[in-house]
Amino acid sequence: MRTLLRNGRLVSPDRDHSGSILLDGDKIERIFLSAEELPPADREIDLAGKTVLPGFIDIHSHGRGGADFCDGTPEAFETIGNGKLSEGVTSFLATTLTVSVEDITKTCRCAETYRRNNRTGARLLGMHLEGPFIAPEGAGAQNPDFLLHPDIALVRKWDAVCPVKKVSFSPELPGSMEFIRALREIGIMPSGAHSLAEYETFELARAAGMKHLTHFCNVLTPLHHLKFGFVGGGLRSGDVFVEIICDGVHLCDEMIDLILKVKGSERVMIITDAMRAAGMPDGIYDLGGLPVQVRNGKATLSSGRVAGSTGLFDGGFRKVLEVSGLPPREAVKCTSWNQAQSLNLGRRGRLEPGYEADLAVMDSGWHVLETWVGGVPRWKKA
Repeated sequence: MRTLLRNGRLVSPDRDHSGSILLDGDKIERIFLSAEELPPADREIDLAGKTVLPGFIDIHSHGRGGADFCDGTPEAFETIGNGKLSEGVTSFLATTLTVSVEDITKTCRCAETYRRNNRTGARLLGMHLEGPFIAPEGAGAQNPDFLLHPDIALVRKWDAVCPVKKVSFSPELPGSMEFIRALREIGIMPSGAHSLAEYETFELARAAGMKHLTHFCNVLTPLHHLKFGFVGGGLRSGDVFVEIICDGVHLCDEMIDLILKVKGSERVMIITDAMRAAGMPDGIYDLGGLPVQVRNGKATLSSGRVAGSTGLFDGGFRKVLEVSGLPPREAVKCTSWNQAQSLNLGRRGRLEPGYEADLAVMDSGWHVLETWVGGVPRWKKA
């Protein structure tokens, strides 16, 4: 079926203009400027000036709506996948916590079932393993009872169940450089995370193939004028992509602005790092077996340490626009294009012919009105 979305504002990397989009099934067939003659279609929809962006890709999210991927149930995946649509998210990676090997395996099985059978929610593109390969000193809100040293055999086991796209781990652990090289050989991105190591370790890991940093600045060695750390390394290295949590809790506005100014819009990726309390009221929630208190939207352990986010993806995009001053055609790169490019997630993240017809339709204040997946509207604001 050919669908014509006409009379909208089209925002995509290096594109921001009035026009129309012709979809052919699950792909974008053609983009039209406002003055161009439009072809006939099986279905026409007047956007009435609303803004269309490439659907967002959340590569780091643990849950929402009271559910966590590590619950390991079909119901949890459906709750999260359907809920993500209201954030403009059309694709995501199911992100695990540091739990038992058996629970991660169970989660991968549920993920693959959802990936193959989902017809109503956002697409699942694969797994993001955050842990269990994390150093005790940098565990943060990860459960210390299940920490392991890097083990490529385990990753291969999980990858055989559901495609693993990214592994977040502490590069100072024994065997890390061999682990990085082994991950790259099988097409998985190693990402530095939960690390208190020095800059020298960062450079060794980067040379071995680590080109991502997980929730940048959070539980990573900070920048110091005499000790450059992982944050300094991430800022200085043009080939390294960084995730940022833009919920007003994990990074101050000035830091978000600085990261974007130094890294440029081509190397920054908005994530939510959302836990099950996202989209839920304040209360007590579970995070990988640890109790978490959510008060005024801020999630913390009993120690007061921040424990994941309750932020939503579209809110993160609005935050980037607000604090950076970037034009939308630049800021939008941080929502899907960079994710797709850095993790080889296919033809996603641009409004161009041949790309997936995954779309977020927004109002003038950048709030989500509709979300389309594969050329089909799957969510609409009531």
